[in-house]
Amino acid sequence: MLYSDELIEEVRSRNDIVDVISSYVSLKKKGSSHFGLCPFHNEKSPSFSVSRDKQMYYCFGCGAGGNVFTFLMEYENMTFPEAMQSLAQRAGMELPVQESTPAARKEADERARLREMNKLAAQYFYVLLHRKRGEKGIQYLQKRGITEETIRHFGLGFADIYRDDLYQFLRQRGYTDEELKSSGLVMINEKYGGSDKFWNRVMFPIMDVNNRVIGFGGRVMGDGSPKYLNSQETKLFDKSRNLYGLNFAKSTRRKELILCEGYLDVISMHQAGFTNAVASLGTAFTPGHGILLKRYTDRVILSFDSDDAGIRAAERAIPILKEAGLSIRVLDLKPYKDPDEFIKGEGIDAMEQRIREAKSSFMFQMEQIAGQYQMNDPEEKTKCFHEMAKELAKIEEPLERNNYIEAVSNQYMVSKKELESLVNHYGVLGYARKDERAAPVSRSGRNEAKEESKKQPQKLLLTWLVNEPVLFEKLQGVITPEDFLEPMYHSVAIMLFDQFETDGKVIPARIINQFVDAEEQKQVAGLFNARLKMAPLPEDNDKVITDIVRKVKLASLEYKMSHSNDILEWQQLIKEKTDIMKLHISL
Repeated sequence: MLYSDELIEEVRSRNDIVDVISSYVSLKKKGSSHFGLCPFHNEKSPSFSVSRDKQMYYCFGCGAGGNVFTFLMEYENMTFPEAMQSLAQRAGMELPVQESTPAARKEADERARLREMNKLAAQYFYVLLHRKRGEKGIQYLQKRGITEETIRHFGLGFADIYRDDLYQFLRQRGYTDEELKSSGLVMINEKYGGSDKFWNRVMFPIMDVNNRVIGFGGRVMGDGSPKYLNSQETKLFDKSRNLYGLNFAKSTRRKELILCEGYLDVISMHQAGFTNAVASLGTAFTPGHGILLKRYTDRVILSFDSDDAGIRAAERAIPILKEAGLSIRVLDLKPYKDPDEFIKGEGIDAMEQRIREAKSSFMFQMEQIAGQYQMNDPEEKTKCFHEMAKELAKIEEPLERNNYIEAVSNQYMVSKKELESLVNHYGVLGYARKDERAAPVSRSGRNEAKEESKKQPQKLLLTWLVNEPVLFEKLQGVITPEDFLEPMYHSVAIMLFDQFETDGKVIPARIINQFVDAEEQKQVAGLFNARLKMAPLPEDNDKVITDIVRKVKLASLEYKMSHSNDILEWQQLIKEKTDIMKLHISL
């Protein structure tokens, strides 16, 4: 059987959306809503809003929106039944056994087949590594100091030099070309058939937090290009929401997680006993990674390569981690390049010492600024302190800012009083404020806006009804759901008016469940979360809402007139048009 509307609503109502999303996104209360960085697109200023009153979320930047079910389906890539199960479990509820729809069964079967295919591929690569054909891979790993126990722990493998090795193996197991292509393991060419994506590489299975293989990374043997190759994104694999080694690191007893650059860094760290090491998956560090880390720790230590590329990567990751609400320290590995080289050169105890001595991310940034200037030149030194002061001015919390002013003063031998004066100077100039300038609108964007403006009165009236439910009584006998001509707005209006008539209130989050299409859910969420520009004086708000109601009603009346040949009906509609112009609504 399918879940009843009543059961769906009970599960939704038992899972407060702010509490659920807070476990994924760092939220700060602002007015009646909570705001944070959107997990669905890259942004610097928080535009992701979560409303406890409406039990909905909405991003004013990318338009993502919905209720608690929508969030889990979008963020965790869950089906609706999976989101139901997860939220029911969270609320301590036991759901009845559900008979899935054909579409849900098809989706679940495809994901199960893909998981099984990845598992078989991992087993195949592992076995091949330990055969004569995998000698090259074994020799490489042994040369890197990786033990057989670690190889088994991480499930490392080898892809042979033959370009259709895995393809033939999986075809023999019953997988179709279409399934193989969607897995990202194989490339299908109509003329030449199937060929493996990975060949002549040491293979690193990538697992989700539940230890299920979702993708692969491969390191080429020799001087081939690219040096590292990763699986394409699939229904199971999203690079921006997974971290290599997190399936092991999530259970660490250490208080912090160590963020490394690559697979072998993580493997070497774990082998040395640092089981809290993870790495991004061959892609730039993203807000999704920061949010994922925040679920397991409050503290992150960056252990990137000590070369210029590693330093730049650390500088890019620091603001993302800060926005996720994490405390960040940076590991100094010099004179070695990476954790693997350091451990081999200095040993485990020395690495423990370096971890204890890891510097704060802010002092690391100060160090990078100082490195750009000749500090024995008075003019260069002055420029350096100006740049440091600009960064200090961006620290919002007064006590933290003062502590860092003191730390910079002590480390770089500059008067605290003079540095403080310089910081205040840049604070007044606005360096502490974030850049919120809007991006220019394209011509196509203007055309879309023009088309949208035709629907705007209906959209605004629905938003007013949700935010000011008193309007339902004020508009009785004036506006009905039939006056909303846009099909989606019409459907929403029917549900809103019915809710108010039945319950005496509106529950926007319940309405989201009635829309199956993800794009429609976003549009409905946009309706319920649009920002109303309230006028300073009540009478001005009365004029605004009166004007909106008139526009909606007049458009509805004109539509009826254009579709009617009845003289008597025309006369009635003309009278209603006259009456509506006399209408005045007071909030």
